[in-house]
Amino acid sequence: MNILICGGAGYIGSHMAKILNNRDHRITIFDNLSTGHKEAVKWGGFVQGDLLSAEDLDKVFNSDNFDAVMHFSAKSLVNESMGDPALYYLNNVSGTINLLEAMGKYEVKKFVFSSSAAVFGNPVKDVIDETHPRVPMNPYGETKLMVEKILKDYASAFDLSSVSLRYFNAAGADPHGEIGESHNPETHLIPNVLKAVLENKVRLKVFGKDYNTKDGTCVRDYIHINDLCMAHLNALEYMEEKKGAHGFNLGNGRGFSILEIIRAAEDVTGNKIEFDYKPPRTGDPKILVADSSLAKNKLDFSPEYTDIAEIIQTAWVWHQNQKY
Repeated sequence: MNILICGGAGYIGSHMAKILNNRDHRITIFDNLSTGHKEAVKWGGFVQGDLLSAEDLDKVFNSDNFDAVMHFSAKSLVNESMGDPALYYLNNVSGTINLLEAMGKYEVKKFVFSSSAAVFGNPVKDVIDETHPRVPMNPYGETKLMVEKILKDYASAFDLSSVSLRYFNAAGADPHGEIGESHNPETHLIPNVLKAVLENKVRLKVFGKDYNTKDGTCVRDYIHINDLCMAHLNALEYMEEKKGAHGFNLGNGRGFSILEIIRAAEDVTGNKIEFDYKPPRTGDPKILVADSSLAKNKLDFSPEYTDIAEIIQTAWVWHQNQKY
């Protein structure tokens, strides 16, 4: 297939590009490089542009005839969304509508959307399946939920097929060390834990110690980046037979607390990791764990990386080769 990857210079998008390239799909990366990295664009063509620019969208859609679009171009910092919601509604919602309108103009009918567990808000049960109430706790989650609703409307109005994939916590890196996770600022736990080992001047911060969890710290479900990307690949095949708008939860089905991640990283790196407790962050649920049964049944989703130490090990290999 010929696939446009919006946000393909970012963490998930760049890994997606490699996997698609390795399976002989043609790919084009569209990214404004506001958070992505040009050096991560190693596969396929590249068009620099912004979803908020109709001219940029015309430029990329005129560059080739695409069979499908994968959309990873979202602002994704919960705290930032709380302080500047307009930025998030503009980029994540208006930008996506612009993209969908361009797809309609150029008659592209398949869309894979990078959604999030943030659409569920504060869990009312320990393991979250697709029937769980969707009541986001922050503007970031609201924007993801809005797009999911928009995709249902576009399926009815314009015969657009879509799959929304709700990630829990993407983690790890390309097992060959070619690409990895790099954000500025870095807010994700595992890279910050590893940076605390590699940068003596950086001391790890743990936000919250009094949550109603097994050790007082937040619990999350971590899924390896390559397993996420394989689900996207399978979503393309799923839309060949299933029209309409669909949504699936993606995770390993097991939760790890922040302290458990730190202990696992100590085992992987062979280093003691010191940290300081900080006040909990606004908008952070205490626990987010996925039930991915539906994705396993419908998308043939079967995570290869199920051991947290193995996931951390792939990230550790990549981070050791970075310059801090």
